[in-house]
Amino acid sequence: MGFVCLQCEKSFYSAEALEQHRKAVHGAIVAEKNNSAGTTTIEGKYIFYTVIVLIVLGLGYWIVTSFLGPGTYDDFAKCLTEKGATFYGAFWCSHCAEQKALFGKSARYLNYVECSTPDGKAQLSICKAAGIEGYPTWIFADGTRSNIMTLRELSDKTSCSLP
Repeated sequence: MGFVCLQCEKSFYSAEALEQHRKAVHGAIVAEKNNSAGTTTIEGKYIFYTVIVLIVLGLGYWIVTSFLGPGTYDDFAKCLTEKGATFYGAFWCSHCAEQKALFGKSARYLNYVECSTPDGKAQLSICKAAGIEGYPTWIFADGTRSNIMTLRELSDKTSCSLP
């Protein structure tokens, strides 16, 4: 007898008989160790799947902390919004992308208004009404406007402290 069920220790003459027993009695479809040949074990499969699950969980954690975790300028960007600073831009504008890049993932806290239509050929009515003529345009609570600004200039203009 060369095949043994590891769950109930019953012996079988063929792998097929062992497999039929496993399906009928234990409801399993996995291969089991052949006592004479030393083939696959259930424990080896559990280890493999455990490693895969750990890798997936690790990647998920990295994604969440990298993209959704706190940014360096979160408080600064929130302060700019609280102080009434509004950033008008267009998705195709390279200078707007540079302004957003200054904030990194903290840019999500800026009061940003997209001015371009999806095809990039016209300006949305909200920006026309605000009198936006170029990108980027920052409008502050006191009504003043500016184009490209450094973090220091934004800090000085709004009294928001940089980290």
